Amino acid sequence: MGAGLASGVKGPEAGLIELPETTVRKDIEINVLETLMDSIDNMEPKALVKATVEFSNNVDKHAEEKEAWKKEKEVWKTERKRLATWRVRCLDYEEKLYGRIEELEADYDDIKEKHDGLKGDLEDLKSCIIQEHINGFQKGVRQASFFYENVDVNDVRFDVNKDVVDGVLIDEAESSPEEDGGRRRSTPMLVVTRWWQRMSRRRQIRIFNLIFPI
Repeated sequence: MGAGLASGVKGPEAGLIELPETTVRKDIEINVLETLMDSIDNMEPKALVKATVEFSNNVDKHAEEKEAWKKEKEVWKTERKRLATWRVRCLDYEEKLYGRIEELEADYDDIKEKHDGLKGDLEDLKSCIIQEHINGFQKGVRQASFFYENVDVNDVRFDVNKDVVDGVLIDEAESSPEEDGGRRRSTPMLVVTRWWQRMSRRRQIRIFNLIFPI
């Protein structure tokens, strides 16, 4: 310390401010510039006390700020851990979601394949029904020719798509009397398709099982 403080001479007691009790540690070495020491030695007692109080206040403020920063740092660490946990959860959910999407796509492909197969079976069923319808008609014509000699099986007037109702030859698909020979005729496929559409679902399944037994 400077000569003025080291001489042991007490300054005037008037106007001094009582300072709070301060703990002094002897195991700490503080290196201060000589110019700063001279400035401190030449300071007035009041100015020195004021500077000391301000320095003490700044130290306390710094300690409070440091403690606040420490607490805030802990809060941020906790938040960081929480976000990291959520990130892991999101990645896990994302992986499960992609897995579920792949399963649904596989199920869709399987269902589509089955649907296409059933669609093909339905077309085969329609063809079988048409063929059975034609076969039955031809059987009837042959039997008529067998029992009645004047009936010609090859007569072009015989039409599987027509029937006699109330003494009139009509087209089954259009349900109206035949007006001329050049009229457009419905195909057997159209006749059977309309007949199939009017049929109940339960009956369709029964016919399907009879033709294609499992």
